[in-house]
Amino acid sequence: MHEIVCMGTTTEISALLNLIDDPDEEVFGAVSARIVDYGSTIIPTLEHWWETVPNEQVQNRIESLIHRLQLRDLKRNFTDWKEAANPELLTGALLVSTFQYPDLATTPVITDTERLRRNIWLELNNYLTSLEQVNVVNNILYGYFGLKTIPRDECKTEDHLIHKVISCKKGSPTGNGLLYLVLSELLDLPIRAVQLPDQFLLAYCKPSQDISTLSAAFFIDPSGGQIYTHRDIETYFKRIKEPLEQQYLMPRSTIETIASVLEELSRSFDPSKERYKTLECLELANYLKS
Repeated sequence: MHEIVCMGTTTEISALLNLIDDPDEEVFGAVSARIVDYGSTIIPTLEHWWETVPNEQVQNRIESLIHRLQLRDLKRNFTDWKEAANPELLTGALLVSTFQYPDLATTPVITDTERLRRNIWLELNNYLTSLEQVNVVNNILYGYFGLKTIPRDECKTEDHLIHKVISCKKGSPTGNGLLYLVLSELLDLPIRAVQLPDQFLLAYCKPSQDISTLSAAFFIDPSGGQIYTHRDIETYFKRIKEPLEQQYLMPRSTIETIASVLEELSRSFDPSKERYKTLECLELANYLKS
């Protein structure tokens, strides 16, 4: 193995690729680690190699290597986003999408989002009350645009991803809530996510007595824009027989919101075939919360 590492770049890559099918797991482990060291620039070479080898086991190994490289890039992108002075929700949402769709073209998604933002902005003005503002968003999003919600127990992986929610005009409560939040941020509306047990809700926030924090004036269900009061939330907790803890009503930050979306996405994968994706999503979510 040491001899391979010392070869010239082209020769080394060729030699490494020829060792991908080595039955010795220790050898393959060393080979794969060296391939990953090349970074994402080697992905086109791996994709070409995948097309030319007839061995299914080798193809599976190549797919695994490509995924490792893409995941490493995604982690770096999440790090840059997390450490930004003001991480934008749309950027975070697109990073979540690229977990499942690494080659996603983000420009069309940004264009479609901007079109929706503009449609809402044209109906807003400074004289509207908070409820009237939310009604404008609801009318455009669920009426004009026609956004539909898929029941949680029927949701698939793509239903949580913002680019699919926009293109299909339907999504999970979390996916639709994410789009609602992205539009709210772009419109400077003080709407944040709150996480109740088994519920992804939004809160229209107002400054509290402590000006450094926000508190919820009322709540919005992103499934269809229904408005809930604090009393409604109290009734909900009585119904599920759980104590209403203050943490459930605290607006989440942008980073916490994206972590919640990743956690919800992790539940969408087939545990018998894609358990590794579940674990990777949870790893990314935990990293964002750390």
